Amino acid sequence: MTVTSIRPRPEPEEAARVTSTAAELLEVLWGRASTAPASASQLRVLFIVEHQAGINLRTLADSLASTPPSTSRLCDRLQAAGLIEREVSRTDRREVRLYLSSRGHAFLDDLRARRERELQAVLHLMPQGKRTALLEGLEAFCDAAAAQIQHDDASDAQTA
Repeated sequence: MTVTSIRPRPEPEEAARVTSTAAELLEVLWGRASTAPASASQLRVLFIVEHQAGINLRTLADSLASTPPSTSRLCDRLQAAGLIEREVSRTDRREVRLYLSSRGHAFLDDLRARRERELQAVLHLMPQGKRTALLEGLEAFCDAAAAQIQHDDASDAQTA
């Protein structure tokens, strides 16, 4: 005879509260891994440009919920720091496309390595079984979040 442990399943609201707390603690941990020379808003631009190489300024501004002039100034500072490169589109000379520079890639690689070291220090304090459960939960969360983002993007495209 097999005895099955019946544990209540957390409601989405409880999981959201705990996830929010975890995200806040991640911010504290990641704060230890300085983002200098980029501010938080500049770092967000770098992540977007990394994942959408060749993005134009208008689309970037939309992604940031910002204005094109403000976004352009952010990019001016990132270009001056050598973290991004601007390229005039071959099809429309008025359009500027953005790419991470080799220095930008190196900066993000280094930042991620420092952040991972901070996380590893915490994860080493957890029992192995809890780390396994965390990994499985985070993988499921990433899958669900990616599906939600795709769904939202598809809905936005249909209404545009």
